[in-house]
Amino acid sequence: MSQSTVQGANLRLARLFHGLTLEDVAAHIDKTRQYVHKIETEQIVPSEATIDAIAQLTQVEPAFFARTASAPVNEEQCHFRKQFTTRSAVKQVALAKGEMFRRLVVDLEGLLELPANTIPQIEAHALVDIELAAEACRRHWGLGLGPVQNMTRVAENAGAVVTSFKGVSREIDAYSISSARPIIVVNADDVSACRLRFDIAHELGHLVLHVGISTGDRKTEGEANRFAGAFLLPRSSFVKEFPKLRGSHLNWQGLTDMKLRWKVSKSAILYRAKQLSLISEDQYRTGVIRLNRGGEARVEKEDGLIQKEKPELFSQAVKLGFTHSRIGFDVFCRKFAVKPEIVTEFLTEEPAIVTPIQKPPLLFEGSNVVQLGDRRRRA
Repeated sequence: MSQSTVQGANLRLARLFHGLTLEDVAAHIDKTRQYVHKIETEQIVPSEATIDAIAQLTQVEPAFFARTASAPVNEEQCHFRKQFTTRSAVKQVALAKGEMFRRLVVDLEGLLELPANTIPQIEAHALVDIELAAEACRRHWGLGLGPVQNMTRVAENAGAVVTSFKGVSREIDAYSISSARPIIVVNADDVSACRLRFDIAHELGHLVLHVGISTGDRKTEGEANRFAGAFLLPRSSFVKEFPKLRGSHLNWQGLTDMKLRWKVSKSAILYRAKQLSLISEDQYRTGVIRLNRGGEARVEKEDGLIQKEKPELFSQAVKLGFTHSRIGFDVFCRKFAVKPEIVTEFLTEEPAIVTPIQKPPLLFEGSNVVQLGDRRRRA
């Protein structure tokens, strides 16, 4: 690789993916912070030895730094769900992980056919429009009006690819990237299965309602939350199943039963009941206070009874692509110009269990593209 082909943005991406500072990289290559900054801003051309050293530190191949990112993501495409006080450094690491994952997915699509993107784009100007949009998506994906058994699988069957943060602060819940191949990233450190399901529904809301719109403000976040509540707890079903009050008091056993059936937190059920005027503002506030005093503000007592969902599509794609190639996993990862450690961060199973096979599975006739969508449908 010619040193002059180094793209500074790629070096910065690899650095931020690991949460490394300019000083961290500088110490590794025995240079100054200013020197690394000049490489990233393409003011200087580093030596081949320097490129190799940085590649080793950031677990990529030297060729990674020369690659041109396909279809760069702009601000309107990225829907970032975070607390308003999130530190910039935390956000940068999360965005770097998402961008690295997006590039891996783009490369994988050169090897496999992933499920078609069937996420509709719907304009919603009022709360009733958001309710109707959520119901329309359920009809579009054939989900009926009952509980969604696996929210992650719904998103992936609709054409999104879901992955998880690892080692990123809880200041960030999730974010999504609107593109031909939508990406949804959730925080793997969250211990609540209900919260993770709600996060995915929230990001689907952005992908449905806010394509081409900058998000992150209270209005768009509120709209995505409304979509998530309406999608997970449709109006007609919710009104029928919400547990009747005991006088003026909430029916907590009924709320627990409903949570376990719908896999939605008690706090979200209460908020949905308030939205649909099934309980008063005072009753809702009383319920929230009880949850907080019982230590259930973030993790509720029954959360351990609901199994956390795992993203499947990316792991299946890597496994199928790897076995189809009939090469070692480390050699397979070089197709993406990264080390195996980068790819395995996004896998839900160890690559060691994957064994190359002799006959390529499910190919287009006369093509070398694997039909992963057909494979998932048959499964």
